[in-house]
Amino acid sequence: MSRRVEDLHPLMRPLVERFLRSCVKEGIDLLVTCTYRSDEEQARLYAIGRTKPGRRVTNAKPGQSMHNFRFNGKPASLAVDVVPLRAGKPVWGTTGADLALWQKVGKLGEAAGLEWAGRWTRFREFPHFQHPDAKHVRSGVN
Repeated sequence: MSRRVEDLHPLMRPLVERFLRSCVKEGIDLLVTCTYRSDEEQARLYAIGRTKPGRRVTNAKPGQSMHNFRFNGKPASLAVDVVPLRAGKPVWGTTGADLALWQKVGKLGEAAGLEWAGRWTRFREFPHFQHPDAKHVRSGVN
């Protein structure tokens, strides 16, 4: 699993860089937790809550996640996962002040041109942002 911005798709990277700069400008310390993820890593995550113990963390099978994309034979993720930090500690909570922080992070990501999974209704993921046309980019239509 990669946390490197360099492992983002060329169309995704400037959006994420803009998002990260906006967070710095707003005084939000943000940690990138995942950019590119291999199919093997995706399979391990997909098994959680299915064949492995724990709560489901993804609905995407290997090759379906926007984190699994490769372009010209190289990692080229169309998604990024992040977590805001408060006093150096990750903020995973989603109520009260934690929710307010996530909402601010989500708005900054959207203002940078990203789609925020915190708005999804089927499988809401506050840490997940992806290219707004990720499905078209994956299929070669951009």
